[in-house]
Amino acid sequence: MNIAVVRGTLSSEPRVRELPSGTNLAALELTVRVEGEPTESVPVSWFAPAPAVLGRCAPGTELVVIGRVRRRFYRTGAGTSSATEVVAEHVLPPGRRARLDRLLAEVASRLSDPDPVG
Repeated sequence: MNIAVVRGTLSSEPRVRELPSGTNLAALELTVRVEGEPTESVPVSWFAPAPAVLGRCAPGTELVVIGRVRRRFYRTGAGTSSATEVVAEHVLPPGRRARLDRLLAEVASRLSDPDPVG
């Protein structure tokens, strides 16, 4: 099972591009700070981003991302490289408490499902 939950602040403007399929892809960079730990930067790919949420995403905005971790490989001039990122299923501000609680309960139920594949 592959589930990721990340809470952090947006460190730069989202970069949105249209894929050949016509789907929009937003690239986000979240900064995560945990007391006593080094600051971490988490790249997030968000396919078909919700315009209402994306419109409120500015550097410094706090967000919660629920999704999955993916490592992708690609070719460069020097050979093959890879990147690890979170692919977002849901992106929302932490202030949306009721919605966030529902989504986290869904995640918890998936984790406790004895047969997650079936």
